[in-house]
Amino acid sequence: MIAARGGSKRLPGKNIRILGGKPLIAWSVEVAKGVPELCDVLVSTDDVEIARVARTAGAIVPWLRPEALATDTASSLDVCMHSLDRYEAEKGGVDGILLLQPTSPFRRRETILKGIELFKRNPRRPVIGVSPAESHPLWCFRLEQNALRPFLSTGGLEVRSQDLPPAYVINGAFYLIAPDILRQRRSFFSDDMAPLIMEAPEERIDIDSEWDWILAETMLAARRKAGEFMRNVD
Repeated sequence: MIAARGGSKRLPGKNIRILGGKPLIAWSVEVAKGVPELCDVLVSTDDVEIARVARTAGAIVPWLRPEALATDTASSLDVCMHSLDRYEAEKGGVDGILLLQPTSPFRRRETILKGIELFKRNPRRPVIGVSPAESHPLWCFRLEQNALRPFLSTGGLEVRSQDLPPAYVINGAFYLIAPDILRQRRSFFSDDMAPLIMEAPEERIDIDSEWDWILAETMLAARRKAGEFMRNVD
């Protein structure tokens, strides 16, 4: 399932804005269409134009999202539950629901397959995409009475960067969970989450601002230049 609301305020129209020659949402639809384990690629949206673009890319959009689920306060959980309930009522039960946010355009097919394999080993554990943290939590601070205080009481300012323990952040690119677990817990998150570690820097890109968009375009331009260089060398 790909959730794509039409009313983005920080980056208006981002879900159908052209990135690398195709609409942003098409990146996620197309990579999912190449995974045989997925029975359908369903887009949940309140926007007619997003629905049209998604269908052109190969997704199904059997309905438009209710207005109550298209506001700034509507949660991803509520959107997923709505789509899951309607889909299963019409087509029967599924083993899992995979949430791919359209703002993570560079996740790889191999990564999705790896996440599905993790899920198959233990379908009772949600699989969550994570990436290495760019800012280590041991080096983070909070403001307290206009002074810097270590965010973690354990500290770590004297630790060399190469000696810091690995730290990971949820990147938003991959969530996979069994429907009954989602309905029971009302959350994708739990104490027994299985990590899908996504090491490639481009896979962690989450486009939520104009700066993120520039970063994505810069990465694509660098990739094109590298390809042209290799062709010239050959």
